[in-house]
Amino acid sequence: MNLERRIRAIAGTFILISLALARWVDPRFAYFTAFVGANLLQSAITRWCLMEDILRAVGFDGGGSCCGGESKKA
Repeated sequence: MNLERRIRAIAGTFILISLALARWVDPRFAYFTAFVGANLLQSAITRWCLMEDILRAVGFDGGGSCCGGESKKA
């Protein structure tokens, strides 16, 4: 699984979990859904993705960039 697919899977999972928590635990968990959405929008505009940097730092570099930026080979 490449890096872009991992990030999409993580974002989708975060959104679904936070919506479930907002429904059954506390409605304020919807703020986390908004946070994830804002980060997705920010990464589309700036072409920088924090989750991409985090995954690269822990060694899950699957090649390719999630946000359309250039590949960051160190």
